[in-house]
Amino acid sequence: MDTARIRADFPALSCTVHSHPLVFLDSAASSQKPLPVLEAMERVYREYYANVHRGIYAFSEEATLAYENARDRVASFINARGREEIVFTRNTTEAINLVAYTWGRANIRPGDRILLTEMEHHSNIVPWQLLAQEKGAQLVYLPITDDGFLRMDLLDSLLDGQVKLVAVTMMSNVLGTINPVREIVQKAHGAGAVVLVDAAQAVPHMPVDVQDPDCDFLAFSGHKMCGPTGIGVLYGKEALLEAMPPFLGGGDMIRKVEWESATWNRLPWKFEAGTPAFVEGIGLGAAVDYLSGIGMEAIAAHERGLTAYAMERLSVLPGLSVIGPPAHQRGGVVAFTFRGIHPHDIAHMLDMEGIAVRAGHHCAQPLHRRLGLTATVRASFYLYNTAEEVDRLAQTLERVGETLGR
Repeated sequence: MDTARIRADFPALSCTVHSHPLVFLDSAASSQKPLPVLEAMERVYREYYANVHRGIYAFSEEATLAYENARDRVASFINARGREEIVFTRNTTEAINLVAYTWGRANIRPGDRILLTEMEHHSNIVPWQLLAQEKGAQLVYLPITDDGFLRMDLLDSLLDGQVKLVAVTMMSNVLGTINPVREIVQKAHGAGAVVLVDAAQAVPHMPVDVQDPDCDFLAFSGHKMCGPTGIGVLYGKEALLEAMPPFLGGGDMIRKVEWESATWNRLPWKFEAGTPAFVEGIGLGAAVDYLSGIGMEAIAAHERGLTAYAMERLSVLPGLSVIGPPAHQRGGVVAFTFRGIHPHDIAHMLDMEGIAVRAGHHCAQPLHRRLGLTATVRASFYLYNTAEEVDRLAQTLERVGETLGR
């Protein structure tokens, strides 16, 4: 990877913050955007903006073609069997909620169980809490070890005949742990359960093939993978999506409307009510092209190297503790505590040096409580980050420790 060339594609990376060159280490929350994505979206607004699917005129037909072509590119990117299996949503959270409100309401019964893990993001906990409360179902959690791995030895015992759904993250946004999703799916299917994979932290950073783990649903967001906000993806097996009721009612999701009833549109539009975020969808298509041009294997290898280097550099700082597994068993996320200094204070001092990190519970409060923590600092890496930026992080943290440590 030519990181210098890649960085030149991201205008924000040339900015200064508090008179320092920006070091952006918060891509796990949302990534920066390359010029091809910005230009693709600007071109829509400048040259052929019109609502999609409805207009029998040139602008609308061009916008519709670009939007639906983006769907095809997303389907290819994750190796879906067909475009019908790609539903555009606002983000990962909405995609998971869609499954909870449609498949969940139709299939979960009193006494059923929903199996989650202790490392889930709130977006893969709260929708299932709401569903369980409504349906009289029970949530059960696969525990983690102290070093951040799933207790796979307990999975078989938890997958009793009452578990109807397993919802699991492919990669933890706090620990960086990359989970054995293929094994989880195989065991869950063997027990008669459906599997939803939260791939928000995986799809932007590594090759993902939905047919390999054979998951039933998979969700991810555009804004974490060089695309715009307001566009996400739900992959679902066609047979499951066909059987599910609609999520929202209105225009575009219908085939015919009578005074007292309606029939639904074909997949995937059955789940896309109203005017879609088609400019953002076109931007996501451009982001997929950009990442594919670089190569997801190359991006994953680059992040593995940066993560290993970061953990090496940070490990020598007295009082700094990285949580989670070793570098070779995690993605590009390093969360840590440091000398009893509050993470918000650390993040503020780093910001004054132009270094952007995330501080808090990272929408994973139960996980932090499980680890005996209230908050952590998280540095996350992407294709545009460099070893020199890791050096700046380590050097600045050393000064933070000298200033605030006790």
